[in-house]
Amino acid sequence: MAVKSVWQYYAPVGDVLLLLDLFRRMVNDSIRIGLLNDASSLRKLSLLSYNQLSCYDSPGCYKLCAISRAAGILASRKKSLKRGFPTRTPYAVRPLLVSCYNFRVKNGGLEVPIARGKRLSISLTKHTLDVISQPGVKVRSFTLTQNKLCLCIALDVPMIECISTVGVDRNLRNLTVGNDQETRHYDLSETVRIASTTVHIARSFKRDDARTKAGIASKYGRRRTARTRHLLHNATKTIVALAVQRRTAIVLENIQGIRALYRKGNGQGRKYRGRMNGWSFGEAQRQIEYKARWVGLPVIRLSRRETRGSSVTCPRCGERLQSDKKLKRKLWCSKCRIMMDRDTVAAVNLSRRGRVRFARSRPPIIEAQGGAVEAMKGNPTPTVIHGVDAPKLTQPNKS
Repeated sequence: MAVKSVWQYYAPVGDVLLLLDLFRRMVNDSIRIGLLNDASSLRKLSLLSYNQLSCYDSPGCYKLCAISRAAGILASRKKSLKRGFPTRTPYAVRPLLVSCYNFRVKNGGLEVPIARGKRLSISLTKHTLDVISQPGVKVRSFTLTQNKLCLCIALDVPMIECISTVGVDRNLRNLTVGNDQETRHYDLSETVRIASTTVHIARSFKRDDARTKAGIASKYGRRRTARTRHLLHNATKTIVALAVQRRTAIVLENIQGIRALYRKGNGQGRKYRGRMNGWSFGEAQRQIEYKARWVGLPVIRLSRRETRGSSVTCPRCGERLQSDKKLKRKLWCSKCRIMMDRDTVAAVNLSRRGRVRFARSRPPIIEAQGGAVEAMKGNPTPTVIHGVDAPKLTQPNKS
């Protein structure tokens, strides 16, 4: 089951804004009850909270969804405490409405209950209607904010039987995709320029009011994020399309903990650390995974042990490659007597290491058990609530 979301802007009315604030207060009340009773599971929190939410004049379906959202927030807090991270008392700040009940798409609009016996129709854009009208697509839930409508949609897609693998090496200025046959470089240097320009603009502010200054800086930060995501979208869309055409499973490296390499005291300059820590390396992986899942393409995520040394190991002989400052991103193999691009080496090695995992799985490529299935995280519940069930989707489907 592949899950993704489609969103659009909408013009809210007074009744919707009141309902958003009412939902936020129900979530906060559920969180308060969960903290008092040390309850973080959905079942226990429902038994404790549902009757106490009867004082709110709201459809019953929203009370259940408010409890579900509160359970997700409490579960995330509990996980952070287990890992030893300090946490503050959680609460919902933004007005929000999430529901997976009592809504329907009718006459080009989304009809949602706003009171007992009263429904409101929100007009859907052409793009949204085109997406949800695709064969097999089902709308599972909706999320309303003060100006956005987000629909969570699901599609049951058959998995593609792949014949090979292709490795994806993520870098600051490019995405390198390839295997033994072919390697492609997708230039992302524009994202570095956008980040540098945004930092320069934020530093040029002369306002004395720190709050106003922070608000304007956040506006430019959101613009930077949107432009970066669009550039990554174009690259990842092409990567997935070519992989589907050539029936190659995508292999992703594990670079978790890379932020620790660029901390103060590691002998690096402040500007260099800022540039590397501003690198959105996880966004490319997120886009590749959900796009591949939507078309039924297997994605293999290597472990940190399998990823180690992928960019400094010769793909021909396995010897450690030699580097030189004059060669920049070129590496030299003393045994093969050849010079290779560092990014190409990493992509080829990832492809080969993913192929080993790929060969362990039984045909068809994706089964309920096997090597490649470790990368496919399904939805363990029949109902998906976008923004609510996220903490519950971090565990692989064991069915």
